[in-house]
Amino acid sequence: MKLFSQLLLMAAILLAQSTNAQNKTAFLDCSAKLEDGVLSLENSKILRTYQWNEGNIITSSLTDKTSGKVWQMNSKKPDLALPGESEKASNAVFTAKLVDETAISPARLEAEIVYSLGKLEVKRVFRLYPNCPAIACDLYFKGESANTWVQTGTNLADMVNLEKLTASNAGSNAPVMEKLELPGRHWQLNAVEFFDVTDRFNTLVKSVNGLSYRPNHYRGNLLVAHDNVTENGFFILKEAPTSNVQLSYSGSDFITEFGSFWVVGVGIGSADLDQKEWKRAYGFVTGVYSGNEKNGLMALRNYQKNIRLHKPGRDEMVLMNTWGDRGQDSRVREKFALAELEAGAKLGITHFQLDDGWQLGQSSNSAFKGGSLESIWNNPKYWEPHPERFPNGLEPIVKKGKELGIEVCLWFNPSKDKSNENWEKDANALIGLYKKYGIRTFKIDGVSLPDKTAELNFRKFMDKVNEATDKQVVFNLDVTAGRRGGYHYLNEYGNIFLENRYTDWMNYYPYTTLRNLWMLSKYVPAQNFQIEFLNKWRNADKYPNDPFGPANYSFDYLFAITMQGSQRRCDMRNENMAG
Repeated sequence: MKLFSQLLLMAAILLAQSTNAQNKTAFLDCSAKLEDGVLSLENSKILRTYQWNEGNIITSSLTDKTSGKVWQMNSKKPDLALPGESEKASNAVFTAKLVDETAISPARLEAEIVYSLGKLEVKRVFRLYPNCPAIACDLYFKGESANTWVQTGTNLADMVNLEKLTASNAGSNAPVMEKLELPGRHWQLNAVEFFDVTDRFNTLVKSVNGLSYRPNHYRGNLLVAHDNVTENGFFILKEAPTSNVQLSYSGSDFITEFGSFWVVGVGIGSADLDQKEWKRAYGFVTGVYSGNEKNGLMALRNYQKNIRLHKPGRDEMVLMNTWGDRGQDSRVREKFALAELEAGAKLGITHFQLDDGWQLGQSSNSAFKGGSLESIWNNPKYWEPHPERFPNGLEPIVKKGKELGIEVCLWFNPSKDKSNENWEKDANALIGLYKKYGIRTFKIDGVSLPDKTAELNFRKFMDKVNEATDKQVVFNLDVTAGRRGGYHYLNEYGNIFLENRYTDWMNYYPYTTLRNLWMLSKYVPAQNFQIEFLNKWRNADKYPNDPFGPANYSFDYLFAITMQGSQRRCDMRNENMAG
């Protein structure tokens, strides 16, 4: 009888969380319902309703449940608009499901819409998290397009009179992934643009404030709009790389016009489409808040904490990297690594990262001539431990690390040949290292995502590793150079290696490290970043009469900067330290 009662209880729980006759699915405070031509997505913080419109949905209302504010909309056009494509949808299918928690992702409710626009198929996957004032949407496309999606726009300076401005065609020359048409004409705007490629940039955030008026374009991953009349607001986060490296870019990310707001640029062109394979585009997150700017940023942070579960021991680290002394791979070998582990234990590090040089293959960044990162897989043993530098493999290093309570990590540079076509070989290399040595944290360097195929193959590479390791691997994603994911894309896979700074090149200034972290942390969780602190005594002679030279700071100050994040990167050699 006890077993029978337990089965009845389990059946009741499943029934409460499954699709019923009203086409409704619920999970905790989240629900997705399609009823009488109205799609409703909601949790305890936010409600958004849409006209079903045969799957090509049109927003009807947006509600901030905390404040009770309801925005009613009168849009006649679908939220998603692709230049030249039909707006008439067919073959629409709506499904919703509970996605269980994994090692890296919290449980959530997903609502999926699949429909056709002529020969083009569209898939929209909405993600709802409990007690979160935002709803995310991931976009996918396949099939065939009827037109070129990114087209030349009209320069506002050529629209010489008010009559031409009145007939707005905002957003008509670029793919629109999200649209809100809200009442009110007094919207205070803050568009935030981000910059990675940190080898080149040292100001990583640019904020533009304005008032919504006639059609205007803004760049950035984040738009915050605040109604000066009601003190209510919303934010839209474009989940994409930084604006200056996005694919199929139309020149801006947001278009605003009084109470109308568009998110433009889907990161995929009509030429990228495939008849059989779904191609993932960029996505967006729309959230609500009331009161001041701080509340809006807290709403954003609420969502960001749901992207990846942050676990002590795995995602928190004080990490020592072997290239801090600019010896490159010239010193990397077994004896060196064992000595660094001993020194690191005295410093209290938790992770030790063998950078470039541990592997048999010689990279183009080597201190020795003849290295290359091209055609890596012409050498099938490229990613095996170097037999001369590590004659006993990596076992002694991993063993010593365990004795000292330090986790050993590795540098890895995926093959970028032909748009990352060797992604599966790359994945198998990491899977092999994980299974043989238990190594689970990999610095991913040298990534190049110049086209959609390269981006999708890079994602396949990480997905395959995750699947084979029960999502235990942490990808330490380098954003120092090249076209990469930035700060708001691929975040579910790990943390961010933010910048290279060295006293040898006199580009390490502690206050600029703090400044970069401070500016980013307003919009991106500081726990996502790996922040460096260097040996301040090295190369002090290269900063003569410089009041901001590293040697003029206390070592405690340098370490305190990195404590603001949860990944601290120690780039130093113990024999060069003083004090």
